[in-house]
Amino acid sequence: MNIASIFSALAGLSWVIGIGVAILVGIRAGQGRPMRGGGRMIIAVALLAIVFTVLGAGMVFIEPQERGVVISALSPTGYRDQALTPGLRWVIPFFESVVRYPISNQNYTMSIAGTEGNNQGDDSIAARTSDGQEIYVDASVIFAIDPNKVIDVHIKWQNRYSEDLVRSQARGIVRDAVSQFGVEEVITTERFNLVDSIRENMAAKLSENGLILVDFVLRNIAFSPEYAASVEQKQIAEQLSQQAKFVVEQKRQEAEQARQVAQGQGDAVIIRAKADAEARIIAAKAEAEALALISEALKNNPDLLTYQYISKLSPNIQAMLLPSNSPFLLQLPQYGPTQSGTTIIPTPEP
Repeated sequence: MNIASIFSALAGLSWVIGIGVAILVGIRAGQGRPMRGGGRMIIAVALLAIVFTVLGAGMVFIEPQERGVVISALSPTGYRDQALTPGLRWVIPFFESVVRYPISNQNYTMSIAGTEGNNQGDDSIAARTSDGQEIYVDASVIFAIDPNKVIDVHIKWQNRYSEDLVRSQARGIVRDAVSQFGVEEVITTERFNLVDSIRENMAAKLSENGLILVDFVLRNIAFSPEYAASVEQKQIAEQLSQQAKFVVEQKRQEAEQARQVAQGQGDAVIIRAKADAEARIIAAKAEAEALALISEALKNNPDLLTYQYISKLSPNIQAMLLPSNSPFLLQLPQYGPTQSGTTIIPTPEP
């Protein structure tokens, strides 16, 4: 409660007291018992009530989020040129009055849902795209009165600025902007450009009339039942197409995996075959080299084979008896006869 309200309350109380005193004085006078000083009391209370009434009517407290337009019967234009700023202000009682305007943010919503918008029922904006499709736009306009143009707003619109200015301008600008885009663009690639275009035009129109556009919110876009059904069918077809592509890709990957497995197995067989072939080549080379060495050894020592044969017979054989008509297995060294006249044939050491 501010001081202007206090004076107004005191003025009302003073008038009640004055009326009560006047009634009491009248009653006493009718009974033949006049109240001493009753007349002076009535005059005093009346003067006090008039003072409080004048103060209450002349003092105006403007809130921080408000501006006041003074309607004046003493001004040639009918109003003061300057709006009242926040604080306790004085106007001429009974000749001037104050119309308050909020300068805080205000929201005007147009929605298809009857309980969400400023107006009851379906208040969405019906617009037609460049390709002839009808859409329904839910939108909110957040705005404020320019503190420096409160007088202009009062002169042009009074308290009708929300309905007659913000609502009408928003609906017209949205329709014009939507008509520049196709329906697919409105809901996909060009949605941000659409909103930017609406904001730009709305800001210019509101500024011309003393308002500031804080933001424009594109809440929702709905379609006609026919187009919504076609969009649903298209989405189903796209989903089926994507599913088919997925199956094809899955089969391709499975085939590629099988091919890689078969190729890996074939490579393994080739590697094993190469390893076996190389092993056989190495073994054959080793065998050939061994045979060459044996051949060279036999060439240089023909008796080596016979010697190896004898050495493999038995480790316990110390002497051999051969028929007299058989050739010696080994070339024996020439030994002379012993004193007893016999000849000794030693066996080769293993």
